[in-house]
Amino acid sequence: MKILYTLTTLLLFSFAGAQDKQPYQLYNAKGKKTTYKKLLETAEEADVVLFGEHHDDALIHWLELELTKDLSEKKKLVMGAEMIEADNQDELDSYLNGAINQKAFDTLARLWNNHKTDYKPLVDFAKSKNIKFIATNVPRRYASMVYKKGFGVLDSLPAAEKEWIAPLPIAYDATLPGYIKMLEMMGGHGGDNLPKAQAVKDATMAHFIAKNLEKGSVFIHYNGTYHSDNYEGINWYLKREKPQVKIITIAAVTQADIMNLEKEHLNKADFILVVDEDMTKTY
Repeated sequence: MKILYTLTTLLLFSFAGAQDKQPYQLYNAKGKKTTYKKLLETAEEADVVLFGEHHDDALIHWLELELTKDLSEKKKLVMGAEMIEADNQDELDSYLNGAINQKAFDTLARLWNNHKTDYKPLVDFAKSKNIKFIATNVPRRYASMVYKKGFGVLDSLPAAEKEWIAPLPIAYDATLPGYIKMLEMMGGHGGDNLPKAQAVKDATMAHFIAKNLEKGSVFIHYNGTYHSDNYEGINWYLKREKPQVKIITIAAVTQADIMNLEKEHLNKADFILVVDEDMTKTY
């Protein structure tokens, strides 16, 4: 009778486990499963958290907000994002301090089409808690100029406009795997200037993060995962500017099976966020 009871119990637990669903799983760089609690504890000890995202993933946007809220209860924060460009900092500040409303902010700043669903919650949280929020990205027109004509075109900009870009000349390593992969993915279209346009974004985001670091605070930054994957991009430039800065990176990936990290994603970041490929997209 005891054996029958034990078998029945095991079968019930097995059935329940098979029915259990979760939309994401966190892993460390070596591919070992880890927890949100561990991510939060590690983030508390960092100077900078680079949260790599997929721009259209509803779950990732939710987790960005949750991590930000939880981290704010333990450390003073500075927030920043790729999704707002440096020349819109005044408009962002005006919204944060209540000088303009959301409609005016939408009109005056070049906000992404998915701002209201995906990034407004982050900005509004900063506003509600009086947290500094930094517009870190290079104005897109300058990245476009670099794509067409290379880094040299930036030298001709007025001094006031150069304030919205990382200090010139932009350091650049064409041998970084991420930039090489970009060229390969595009089949050579765009030529050598394509990764340079990416690099001016990475360099500028790193510059504004470094410029706004505050002792005893954590700077949490939201960016496309490709801007910080494999410890390159923003991470590479930030380490050049601030060698002693302690950076924690989060990379986002999607898989059909979230319970086993695919080998291609190993060592992509300190924490690898695997989201079910069926997760709702915001656009």
